[in-house]
Parts: sequence; C-alpha cells; structure tokens
Amino acid sequence: MNTVLAETRLPGGVRLQLAQGDLTTETTDAIVNAANAYLHHGGGLAWAIVRRGGERIQQESDAWVREHGLVTPDAPAVTSGGRLPCRYVIHAVGPVWGETEDADAKLAAAVAGALRAADELGLTSLALPALSTGIFGFPKDRAAQIILAALRDYFSARSSPLRLIRLVLFDDETVQAFRSAWATFE
Repeated sequence: MNTVLAETRLPGGVRLQLAQGDLTTETTDAIVNAANAYLHHGGGLAWAIVRRGGERIQQESDAWVREHGLVTPDAPAVTSGGRLPCRYVIHAVGPVWGETEDADAKLAAAVAGALRAADELGLTSLALPALSTGIFGFPKDRAAQIILAALRDYFSARSSPLRLIRLVLFDDETVQAFRSAWATFE
C-alpha cells in the first residue's frame, strides 16, 4: 500500500495527492509510465511495469509504435494494464536531461499529454511518477516544480472527468524534492 503524504485541491475540485510507494501497485484507473519514444521497456520504471504487468504490455507497446510511430511528449501511447491492478498504462515520454534546449516545456507537455489521454478515455483517477527524473536524469527539484505547475495549468484551462491525481514517488530523495515544491505550491 502506498502512503499518502499530502493532499490538496486543484482547479475544478480535482484532488491531488503526494504519495510514496510503488506505482505498479496503484488501483487508479490508469498509471503513467516514464517511457522512451520507442516504448522499449528495458529499464527503470518501464521495466518494473512490464515485469509486474506482463509481456502483454510490451507487445501492445510494440504494436502501438508499428501503427503510430515514435511517441512524442505531447502525444503519449496507451496500452492495457496487463496484470497490473489499473486498467490502462499511459506511456508518456519526458525529456532526457541535457539533450534538448526546451526540456522544461517538453516535461510539461508530457504531463499535459498524459492528462489529455486520461480525459479521452473518460478516466476518473490517475497515478503519475516523477517523469524524467530517473534514468533520464532530469533534476528532481526542477521537475517537481514543473510537474506541479503543469497539473495546475491543465485543470485551470478545462473541465475534466478526472477527480483524483496521485503523484507516486519511489525514493526518499524524490519525495523530498516534491515536498519542497509542494510547500510553495499550496
């Protein structure tokens, strides 16, 4: 069971929770995978999702890329949750730190793209990781500020069927970065 550390409200009454734990155990309608553009789930969170959810997720990811091409930050891929307790996995591609000049904008676009995909599916709950902060090396404190702002901006601009967003963070360092950003966010 993941531990909820804090909760607040976003525009539109959407509940935003900060939690520590294992994203692959979330029972929200969908979880967001920190994916690469090819949807090769060989490391980090993506590997953990396929390991727990089954090869079906990788097979559906491969089929998605064959049909649609590479995944971009603003247009994530969606697969089933396989054996995970969620119904869907939304595969969002955040930036690799140091590889692009507009990394902040791409990270915000990845968050907004995941939220849009959840809206299009009519979902009411979604769990997200700290996109791009693992293997992709995005600074955790900077990512926390951008992700929280992207969530607020998204719900400020539109109505959504989403009622619960849970940021699920794995390690203590990431939790601390988000707690610091949270203090200035509320």
